[in-house]
Amino acid sequence: MDQSNNQVPVPPNLSFESLKKLNQHAVEYWSARDLQACLGYSNWRDFKNAIKKAIQACEQSGNSPNHHFADARKPIPGGKGSSQIVEDYHLSRFACYLIAQNGDPRKPEIAQAQKYFAIQTRRQEISDQMAADMERVEMRKQMKEDFQELSGAAKKAGVQNSMFGIFHDAGYRGLYGGLGVDAIKARKDIPPKDNLMDRMDRSELAANQFRMTQTQDKLKRDNVKNQRDAIGTHEIIGKGVRSLIEEFGGTLPENIPPAEPIKTVVKRIKTVKPRLLLDPKDSLGVINPSEIIDEQKK
Repeated sequence: MDQSNNQVPVPPNLSFESLKKLNQHAVEYWSARDLQACLGYSNWRDFKNAIKKAIQACEQSGNSPNHHFADARKPIPGGKGSSQIVEDYHLSRFACYLIAQNGDPRKPEIAQAQKYFAIQTRRQEISDQMAADMERVEMRKQMKEDFQELSGAAKKAGVQNSMFGIFHDAGYRGLYGGLGVDAIKARKDIPPKDNLMDRMDRSELAANQFRMTQTQDKLKRDNVKNQRDAIGTHEIIGKGVRSLIEEFGGTLPENIPPAEPIKTVVKRIKTVKPRLLLDPKDSLGVINPSEIIDEQKK
């Protein structure tokens, strides 16, 4: 029986650092099979796809995948005391970071791992501009999904297709002090044909994402079933998010200057390689340091 794609339970509260191991050269590494559960994956095939993306990212960053993703095998217990050898990888800390960055962002475990590695600044350095660009693009992708999900929730709440524009505009009016989409564009001197979300910076995207997810949750929680209440709920949530911004002394969204078009940012990311520099110790990955020295002598 093929166990390579088996479902495994996801243990709660796994600690990334507690999974660290040392090989025969006293070099730290993580088992991909162990990390799989830690990052919320129950299926090896799905997790291996994240590993493949991470390997590509490692190569694109100018670092050798062979130093960070070592093929391995791992015994797993079978029936009647037997065991089976399955595919595994020995991963460096940097490899774990790349897997987290390329994992499913909908998984809370992935989100936590990304936050964890974000504060490990000594482990890798990426240009400030590139980091900001990548974060904004990812947020915009998520916003597109959130918008579609909110539209689905609105439809279930009784909003007719012909009223979707008014429904979404109500959320903007609540958040932007009474301004709808067209008025926001005019205030910010954004061309009418531009998608408003394509001209939002990370802070403005985050405020609107919070507005949309909270509206979606409230429509479901309150079991809203008529169009008027759904539109009113969206506006109320927008006003609530605006109040939070005011309470914490943040810049109100209508006063945030328009960001450069998202298409320009995407193009820049595709044409500029990210600068990922590792500490000398980390650049060795899971390889025996003496092997690196021998390679350099050749």
